[in-house]
Amino acid sequence: MIQATDGNLYGTTSEGGAHSDGSIFRISPNGALTTLYSFCSKSACSDGANPVGALIQAADGDLYGTTELGTVFRITLSGTLTTIGGTGGQFPLAALTQGKDGNFYGTTARGGANTNCTPRPGYHVSCGTVFKITPSGTVTTLASFSQATGFNPSSPLIQATDGNFYGTTPEGGANYPGFGTIFKITPSGTLTVLHSFDGTDGEKSFAALVEGSDGNFYGTTSFGGGAPNFVGTVFKITPTGTLTTLHSFNGSDGSGADAALIQATDGNFYGTTSGVGFNNLGTVFKITPSGT
Repeated sequence: MIQATDGNLYGTTSEGGAHSDGSIFRISPNGALTTLYSFCSKSACSDGANPVGALIQAADGDLYGTTELGTVFRITLSGTLTTIGGTGGQFPLAALTQGKDGNFYGTTARGGANTNCTPRPGYHVSCGTVFKITPSGTVTTLASFSQATGFNPSSPLIQATDGNFYGTTPEGGANYPGFGTIFKITPSGTLTVLHSFDGTDGEKSFAALVEGSDGNFYGTTSFGGGAPNFVGTVFKITPTGTLTTLHSFNGSDGSGADAALIQATDGNFYGTTSGVGFNNLGTVFKITPSGT
């Protein structure tokens, strides 16, 4: 959920609602729940269905999000929804990011110009895209992912202080069939792979990056790493692509770090693990920028 400027919390459900295709809700800090909108209320689901990514509050005060059907919507805090356009791809799984130019940037897990990505031998899918959409609904596909660049992105982009966008993919990259990548893309669409994971330094980053106060980027992987159980890592990467594994989880201290880190006012990073693959139920951890 996000807390909007009115003090209430807003979020989405991917299913349920009046038409069983997901909803947008508001909940007050004391627990008063209001369904603002139920999806697939229009003919042929032209308003979209099954929102998965989080909402964002834009500079105009309205909330923006996406649906699995590939629509981008705006909704006021009082619940008036407008479909402003499409994504140019399928399955936008992550929240949008509003750029410094006022436009919105996002990713799709499928679609785009490349259709030969291989999540497993003998199976091919379209690779996904990075797109830009203006507040008035003009959509531009900035880049199409490929096997080499990484594909199937599921985490939001972040715009760094240098003006470029940074993100992760959980699959593909230089080490076939691919353990995922970290990439940079300019607002005009130049895509650069900063790092291809090889398993020993992590595998499958589902989480967004965070830009640390030192100018480096910090993130997590759900699998891989240097510990025998290969259950994920915390990493640091410089804007030029030098990656350092700060910690490899071993199961006893957590496994399956799927979510983004946050940097707190004490300078340390905080995150969670899901416990995937083990009989633990997950952990909450703190890690210093140097890896303790």
